[in-house]
Amino acid sequence: MMEEDWKLITSFFPAEWRELAFSTNALKGLRKNKSAEGLLRTLLLHLACGYSLRETAVRARQAQMADLSAVALLKRLRKSKDWLYALCVSLFRERGLVVDIPGGHRFRLFDATIVQEPGKTGSQWRIHYSVEVPSLSCDFFKITETEGEGTGEDFTQFPINESDYIIADRGYGRGSGIEYATSRGAFICVRVNTSAMVLYDARGKRFPLMDRLGKLDVAGKIVSWPVKVLAPSGAKIPGRLCVVRKSEQAICLAHKKLRRQASKKGHELQPETLFFAQYVILFTTFPESVFTAAEVLEWYRIRWQIELVFKRFKQIAQLGHLPKHDEDSAKAWLYGKLFTALVTEKIINHAVSISPWGYPLLGQSSAESVA
Repeated sequence: MMEEDWKLITSFFPAEWRELAFSTNALKGLRKNKSAEGLLRTLLLHLACGYSLRETAVRARQAQMADLSAVALLKRLRKSKDWLYALCVSLFRERGLVVDIPGGHRFRLFDATIVQEPGKTGSQWRIHYSVEVPSLSCDFFKITETEGEGTGEDFTQFPINESDYIIADRGYGRGSGIEYATSRGAFICVRVNTSAMVLYDARGKRFPLMDRLGKLDVAGKIVSWPVKVLAPSGAKIPGRLCVVRKSEQAICLAHKKLRRQASKKGHELQPETLFFAQYVILFTTFPESVFTAAEVLEWYRIRWQIELVFKRFKQIAQLGHLPKHDEDSAKAWLYGKLFTALVTEKIINHAVSISPWGYPLLGQSSAESVA
């Protein structure tokens, strides 16, 4: 039964998953059980099931998958970083998330998530990561604590280069971070955090955001206004707001979520919060001559599509021990978690939406004769 389940699971892997193990040197240096199948099954015991390195090594040995010590398994995890990354890229491509980049610009997606080590007393860590588009390569990775100064979501967590095009969610919508990014020559597109972002118009007066939004009462209509964001230094960073009103269905869902969160936390929901939830409001410094307001919103939508994948990754990332020994092992662990998340989502989509038997049929170009 276990062997049958494994064969079904591998049917959801990229077709070239074994070849990728050799081309990325994941198997290089293995003396025993030198097979891509045995190694990946062993790694998934740790990554998907959440077993510690020591327990994974014992289980793999008993199941005759691999004969590795816990230390050797950690080293093999590091060496498998590029393999796991390549598997993730292949599954991302299946989802149609490879996009064309206009003008050869470098686009980066910033995000952060919290990972907790197992057990009641397990420590919490915040993982800050940057994903480059279209390669989907994690070009920067950092782990911090979850409390204290300098641990929150902010552009200052990342090294930023001139002419980077950065897309981030509202957690990064603060004047200090925006000033940090733009002072380094980067262009940013960020969801407006209405409680933390102070906006001014071209004349230096407070921008009447609610008044302007109140006139936008048609779903799908896109507007753009020039604004400036106030930074802690007193500087006003020029950019523009790109706004679209949500559909009534999307507004209802947003309001329902806000009310549920407020009830859970015992907070009183403010009318302004419900009002702003009717819109997607972005602040961007992307050049208007290159990116129209509609194109800015479309790029942010691409960020959200990838965020949908990371939502499952964040759930699965709560399992298992986070190897904090070095950057390579931590990145390999992250890629392995993401691969697990992508395969899980693919299995669910097939089982629920596509195939009544729950897995794809491979190797048959046509129906076989009963005779």
